[in-house]
Formats: sequence, C-alpha cells, structure tokens
Amino acid sequence: MELLGIALIVLIVVGLAATAAALRKDGLGHNPPVRSENYWSALDLPSTNYTFRIF
Repeated sequence: MELLGIALIVLIVVGLAATAAALRKDGLGHNPPVRSENYWSALDLPSTNYTFRIF
C-alpha cells in the first residue's frame, strides 16, 4: 500500500512539473498579434438587414 501512495505522489509531482514546463515554454498563453495587410470591406453586402428588405 505504501508503494501505491509513493507512486501516486510521484505521478502528481511529475504531472505538475510537466504542466509548469509546458506553460513556460508556451509563453503563458501569449498569442501573436493578428496581422492584416488589406483594409476590411463589406464588398456587395446590402446596407439594410434582411428583415427590413422584406417589407
């Protein structure tokens, strides 16, 4: 029984260490900025919504 307890503690410690290492390597959730070269345009979308165009 003591062997199972030690194995569980070792697994928890290894899991926490792996999680911390993965977070540090990832940059703590840092995402690169969104790059856009072209300006946004609606092209040929209608200027009024569909509900108003029915009536």
